[in-house]
Amino acid sequence: MAKVFIYPATSLILSDLVARFGHKALGTALSIRERIQTAGLDSPPLQMTPEDAKRGLRWAAVEVPSGVRGRMSLFGPLIDEAEAAVIVKHADYAFGCMGCARTDELIEFLIKQKGVPVLEVEYPSDEDTGIAFVRSIKAFLKSLEGTHE
Repeated sequence: MAKVFIYPATSLILSDLVARFGHKALGTALSIRERIQTAGLDSPPLQMTPEDAKRGLRWAAVEVPSGVRGRMSLFGPLIDEAEAAVIVKHADYAFGCMGCARTDELIEFLIKQKGVPVLEVEYPSDEDTGIAFVRSIKAFLKSLEGTHE
C-alpha cells in the first residue's frame, strides 16, 4: 500500500479511486473537517490562524502571500508523507477546487522535487476521455503495488 498524494487535494473522486485500488489517499478532507469542527475558529471556510501561516514557512518563503503559506501548512505534511502522487491538470472547480494558482505551482514543484512516482492527467472533457482518465489512474496505482510495503 502506497501513500498517494492527490491533487486537487479536496477531490473525493481521486480519494475514492486511490482507496479502491488498495492505497492510502493523502488529501485534505480530514484536516479541513477538523478545522471546520474546531471551536474557536470563526468565518468558515477561512479557518486559518496566524500559526498556520507560520507553520507554512517550512514549505513557502516569507515573501509569498499568507494564504499560500496557510494552504501549505495543510499540504506540506501530506507531500512529506507521499510515496506517489496523482495530479489532475485543469480540473473543473466541482472536481476539487484549490483556489490559488501560486499554491498549485508550488505543490507541483515540491512533489516533483521529492522524486516519487507522479501521474499527471488532464481533466476529462467527455465520456471517452473520462474512461481513459480512470484507466490511466488505475494502471498507475496498479504499478505501485508491492513497491511500498
